[in-house]
Parts: sequence; C-alpha cells; structure tokens
Amino acid sequence: MSRSGQEAVDAVSIASSETVPDDGWPAEAPLRPPSQVMRLARMGCSFPTRLSFSRSLIRALADEAAKQPEPLVRCERWEIDDDGYGRAVYSLPFAGSTYSLVAFSSPLEPEQRTDRVIAVAWDSAFVLFDGIPTDADVDRLAANVPRQEAGRMSANELTLSRANKSVRFFEHVVERLAVGQQPDPELLNSIGYLMRTTAVYSNGKFGLSDRAKFADRQLMSDPFRAEMLTVWLIRIFTVDLVEHVARCRARSTATTLDPKLRRHLGIGNSTGLGMAPFLVDHPALINNWVLAKETALARVLAVDATAVTSGQRTRLASLVDRAGRHLAQWSTQDVRLSERLVQLRNEVEQLARLVDAAHWPDANGGSAWQQLYDWSHTKSVECQELVVALLIELHPELADGLTGCMEAGAPASLDPSMSIAELVELLHRDWEWALSIDFSDRTETTLFWYTSEERLEPRIGDRYREDGAELERPLDIARRVSALRNDLSAYRAELETSESTDDGESMGLARFLMRHREHRLAVQRVQLLARHPYGEIQDNLICVDCLPIDMLRWKLAFFGASKFDPKSDLWTRITLFQGAPFPDELADLDEPDDWWLPVLTA
Repeated sequence: MSRSGQEAVDAVSIASSETVPDDGWPAEAPLRPPSQVMRLARMGCSFPTRLSFSRSLIRALADEAAKQPEPLVRCERWEIDDDGYGRAVYSLPFAGSTYSLVAFSSPLEPEQRTDRVIAVAWDSAFVLFDGIPTDADVDRLAANVPRQEAGRMSANELTLSRANKSVRFFEHVVERLAVGQQPDPELLNSIGYLMRTTAVYSNGKFGLSDRAKFADRQLMSDPFRAEMLTVWLIRIFTVDLVEHVARCRARSTATTLDPKLRRHLGIGNSTGLGMAPFLVDHPALINNWVLAKETALARVLAVDATAVTSGQRTRLASLVDRAGRHLAQWSTQDVRLSERLVQLRNEVEQLARLVDAAHWPDANGGSAWQQLYDWSHTKSVECQELVVALLIELHPELADGLTGCMEAGAPASLDPSMSIAELVELLHRDWEWALSIDFSDRTETTLFWYTSEERLEPRIGDRYREDGAELERPLDIARRVSALRNDLSAYRAELETSESTDDGESMGLARFLMRHREHRLAVQRVQLLARHPYGEIQDNLICVDCLPIDMLRWKLAFFGASKFDPKSDLWTRITLFQGAPFPDELADLDEPDDWWLPVLTA
C-alpha cells in the first residue's frame, strides 16, 4: 500500500478476509490521482457509499441496539396537542452517554413558510441535548430553540436545527391514516419526506457545545456524527407526529404507517452555498474523506477474480437492478440533471446486460471488478461514479474499517523554513492546473465569494457588476497560487542578481513572506497539498463557469444524500436516511445497513 500522503489510514484495523495478505494490509490497485478525482465535473456526479456518514452511523447504532433488550430510542416526553403542536423529547443511550433530541412543533402562517436562510419561523425546531433534559432545561430550550439564531444555546446542546413540513404531503398522510388507509405510494416516492431541514448547526455556533467536548466519545468520533444523529432522530419525530395527528383526528379508524412505506420516508434537506466554503476551509479533513473512499476502491479493484464468490456475483446483479429501479424513481425538474439521468438509466441497463452475460468476466482480463471499472470509463462520468459506489458496496470487509480514518485534526501551520527551491518544486509538481489559468482573462475572475452581513451566510457576487468585492473570502486558491508563482519568480530573479552575501534561498521563503505577507495563505496551501494530496479542489472557484452545485452534491454524497434535485446552480434539495431502519428495526433486520440507493417496492 502506498503510504505517501496517507497518514490517515495507517491505523486502520482490517477485518479478516481472504483478500488480506499475511502482512495484514489488503492488496491495492493504484489510487486514482487527485487530478482525476478532485475536479468539479466529477465531484458533481458523486453517489453515496458505505463510507457515507449516515451509513456508518446506522452501523454503529445497529451494533449498540444488538446489546440492548429494548429499542435503542425512547420517547421521554410527548406533550403534543391534537393539532400536532407542542414539545417532545427522545433519548438514545450509547456507550455510557445519553443523547436527547428535544423537538418543538409550532403553528406557522403560510406567508412565513420559506426554506431560505432569511426565514424567522419554522414548523419545527430541534436541539441534540447532551444527556436527558430536566423540566427546567426543556423550558429554557422552549424559549430559545424556536428562535434559532436569535436564541441562546449552551454547552449542553450539541446541535441546533429546524425543519418545515412538506405541507401537501403531510396533510395527505394524515388524511389517509385517519381513515385507516396508507398514503399514495407514488406521491410518497415523488416527495420522499414529511419534513425537510434547512440547517443543522453545530461546533460552537450560537453558543452550542464545541465539538472538542464530545469528539472522543465512541459514537461521536467520526465526522458529522452529531449532525447525522440529529437528522435520524428528527425522522423518527416526523413519523410519530403525523401518526399522532391522524389518531387525534379519527381515533376509531386511524392506523399507522406500513413499515415498508415508513422506511422509504427520509428527511428532506434544502442546502445552499453555506455548505460550499467548508470544502475549501478544511483541506486536511477533505483529503481524509477522499483518501478513505479511494483506498476502499483501490482495495476492491485489487481483488483477484478467483476470489470473487458466486454470492458476490449474485449480489452485484441485485445491486445493479436496485440502482436501475432507484434511478427510475429519481425525478428532478433540473434540465441538466434530467438529461444526465436519462443517459445514466440507459447505461445502467447496459451494465445489467453486461453482468448477466455468460462471457463476463473475461477470463484473460484480470480482476472482474477492474473489468467492470474499465467498462464504466467508456460511459459518462455519472456512470463511472455510480460504478465506484457499487464496487465499494460489494466489499464491506474492505471498506467499513476506513470510516475511522475520516477525521482530521488542525492542519499544520505554515513552514517558513522551507527553501524557495523546494516550494517552487511543489508548485510545478502539484499545481500546474492552477498555474495554467490565465487570470488576466475577466471570465476567470468573474465571481467572488463573500459573507452576508445580515445572516452571516456565504454568498457569490459578480465582480464586474456588483459591489462588495473588497469583502471577498479567500476561496480563490488557484488565483492566489498563480500570484504566488509570479512574485516568487520575480523574487528569485532579484536574488540571482543581488550581490548580497546573505543565506539566499535557504532563508528566502521567510524573507519573501516578510515582503509579501499576502502570500502566506497560498504558501500554506501549497505545503498542505504536499501532505494531503486530495485536499484541494482542482478547479478555479471564481471562474464564470464555476457551478457551486457540484460542490454541494459532492459533500452531500459523503453525508449519504440521495435523489438530488437542484433548484438552481446554487442550491439543491436532497433526501437523507431514506430506506434506513427505524429504532425498532435495528436489532431485528438481518442486514440493517442494506439501504444503498433505496427503492420503494409494492
């Protein structure tokens, strides 16, 4: 296994497998290069995998549920009136700690209903509380949580969230359940959720607990665990709420949701630009996410054809069939994505015929999975990334252990002792994609990212049509590195002609940065990329053609999102936890984590 830039996987414990050699490390094919993986056009075609944060959460919860005689989640408080308004508390014990979702449901006037961040009221508001809240805690939270950003949180609250109902569908489900009928499956599938969140805040924001307080706990050590747990618990509340309202409306005839339909209800989410800068601001963390996924793929591609079992071949055909049915149930009004989905559905039909063919795999073609991967590269990028997720799904024993490598500490500080010659070498080794951009072309510098004064949320402006470029956030990494290269060239030329007897280039970087402090961030990024090769998006994020929606889909796929429905280039709706088990199912299902690309069946 290549160790360069892979500190994150050094401590991975691999499950016993016939694919693991005597030294304890699985065989690996070469990792895909960052120049291929970290391009927006590919990132915007991402699919969830076994490594997605919602998937690893469900596995952890299922393991814990198997140790307990009762369902893992308990409703501690249900003070909801007949119309569905009030408060509720759910608790979840895990490895010596208890986490509680505190939920508040409130009336909302139609004119106040919006998914935009400028909203000041929501149907429901939530916190994930550390422990079980007392009456005094719930009263304090009731006065603050529905106000969201305008309220005051404490270190006892791990996350803060809010959600709006899908009003038409919520009422449809209430009406059907109240008369003893199930909701319309086609309508359920087309919407997929009773509520959609518009934010899940954490990590010290608005007074919430810093992640450092709880990150060393068993359940919370992986990235975004608190946020994913919050969303999963909100999903439970939404089902309990709709069944409660139906029961109050007609107690003598009301029924509950059929388990199949219930599992196909996820939690919707509306996500905009607020998520995008995170990918630029956390290069070490992003590197470890990608490195885990690429390592999983490399391990699968190295599996010898003779080690592929008949059960895995049957599983492959089943997953391909599921992918086709999932794509058939995925609808969007976005023109570009619709066209890509039409092509992808056709390609998955071809894939199904391939895996069913008697002559596949080619006995002389090497690894069966490598043949499948190579076939995908004759198809669209969407198909290529779907096949990547599919292959990882086939080998949990090679992939699942890597989730423990997806966290990262603070990135290393800038190293001023590096020589200029070393820095220049890194520039030409890792950054040719940025150095080749002509930033004198206005189309390459059209956009600027900034933070809105009113809501402190990321926004994008047009540098040549709008005011505010002086407030630009440093997401223009490619431009900064290009400017660094230009000033370094001039500085080196000056050193060569200087008659000075100082230390020259050995001390040149520190002296250079004293003169050009504006390049400190660029130097740090160059040094970081040398250690974290997947930590940089290798595209110009201020180009007129930049599509932030690609960044959103990439990050949301790591969360486990499915059925992306872009509403513009700047925001999208998605579904989380669709197909995932509920608490009462965790210990009973033979495979609680078998919900990749969920499908609603009759």
